[in-house]
Amino acid sequence: MKHLETINWLAQRLQKPLPGFEAQRRMIGRVLPMPPSIPETARLSAVLGLLFPDGEGDLKVLLIRRTEDGHAHSGQISFPGGRKDEEDETLLHTALREAEEEVGIAATNIQIIGQLSSIYIPVSNFHVFPYLGYLNEPPKIVANHLEVAYTIEVSLNDFLKEEFKTITTVTSPADKSFIRKVNAYQLHDGGIIWGATAMILSELEVIYAEYVSGVD
Repeated sequence: MKHLETINWLAQRLQKPLPGFEAQRRMIGRVLPMPPSIPETARLSAVLGLLFPDGEGDLKVLLIRRTEDGHAHSGQISFPGGRKDEEDETLLHTALREAEEEVGIAATNIQIIGQLSSIYIPVSNFHVFPYLGYLNEPPKIVANHLEVAYTIEVSLNDFLKEEFKTITTVTSPADKSFIRKVNAYQLHDGGIIWGATAMILSELEVIYAEYVSGVD
């Protein structure tokens, strides 16, 4: 199946040097400026970009819209994920635990493909480590509505389309005075992906574009 070829290619590609910030910066949009270095007080966290087949041979990625709770990332579209707990052996364990807690997908069903470049978020003081995982069928979602308003499934191919990209004005629950124009992805339903999630997806987009164009 075509999607298995894609997954195998991604797994091999993620072992090589990553595009990193040069890819992330295409979707950069920060509430606070990046400090000269990541603070020692930064809170470690991890997210999971879960890929799965859509039944027609294409791959989709699972995203969530967070509930409106007034915190830094309230109401934003993001990956399942969160802060590393003391009992988490590794950041990968954090990503898998959070995915199970937020959307009900057991870690035992997920094949880990690899890891994307980490990113620091000044407004919440999170140092985020993104992992990619694969599920061999569409996920059966059991959303934790204390944290997740609803889930979103987006085709990887959409991220390659120019009409899927926009410049828009955003605000932040963490800073009511914050109003800024940012590069973003615009979903078919009008939803906007911006900030750290868009920056992570931008790196994935650049890597996936290599596959589509036949770059080794």
